[in-house]
Amino acid sequence: MFLKAKKWMIVGAVSIFCLLFFIGICNFWIERSTRKQVFNTITEIPVNKVGLVLGTSKYTKNGYQNPYFYYRIAAAARLFHAGKVKHLIVSGDNRFKSYNEPKQMQAALIEKGVPESAITLDYAGFRTLDSVVRCKEVFGQQQYTIISQEFHNQRALFIANNKAITAIAFNAKDIDIRLGLKTMIREYLARCKAVLDIIILNKQPKFLGKKERILIE
Repeated sequence: MFLKAKKWMIVGAVSIFCLLFFIGICNFWIERSTRKQVFNTITEIPVNKVGLVLGTSKYTKNGYQNPYFYYRIAAAARLFHAGKVKHLIVSGDNRFKSYNEPKQMQAALIEKGVPESAITLDYAGFRTLDSVVRCKEVFGQQQYTIISQEFHNQRALFIANNKAITAIAFNAKDIDIRLGLKTMIREYLARCKAVLDIIILNKQPKFLGKKERILIE
């Protein structure tokens, strides 16, 4: 009985070690491979015609304002007004009539002075992979700037790099680690899923649909 229990303890320990090792490798790979593509300042980031704003809810589950949302909107508006992008694609979840991330982002950007004509809504950005790939396959953008928090940008860039997309990213302001701890833990796991989806499973967006032309003056 003792030997059997010891055997399972060893199996469990090895399994945990392998899992932690895989998580570490995925995170190191994503951060290392994208480190030259992320920018923190307006003056340093190159110009692209299009910026892709990755979606998140305007409000938290508790009904409070979501700082991730407002910081991304602020970053996107700064890029636009500085002439670093001429058009913004806001990509988010709209699987229910009562939940519409792209519309929320559009309204917030208009409040920041971005004209409605310079905003395209992507209603099928269910996941980061969907948003990144649809920007190329549906909206015809081979080269663009991704806008989100740094941890999210790195994963999005990893996806773009492996989908033959020329992308850079602008880092929106992040929130305090104490407030964003759960988000960071989820991100570590999301990066593992991204590696599996892209490298092993060759996952595709849930929905593509017809191509939509973006007119940029």
